[in-house]
Amino acid sequence: MPTIPKAGDRVRLVSMTDDPDPIPAGTTGTVAGVYPQRGWTQVDVDWDTGRSLMLSIPPDRVERLDAGQHPSPEEQGN
Repeated sequence: MPTIPKAGDRVRLVSMTDDPDPIPAGTTGTVAGVYPQRGWTQVDVDWDTGRSLMLSIPPDRVERLDAGQHPSPEEQGN
């Protein structure tokens, strides 16, 4: 069962397979909206990199970050 986040959740991208200009795996962001469809869910994420790109779950995969869990400097690209 895929992880379906809620608005306001912090997430880390695991994989985005079907986009010509994907967000890199490991990128973190905040869920702005969740829109269930038939058989999949559209998730609007404000990525910490400044991009706003929706996910389609599945096939895209994310993991929810616990409150207070922060990405490592490598994951932030520093």
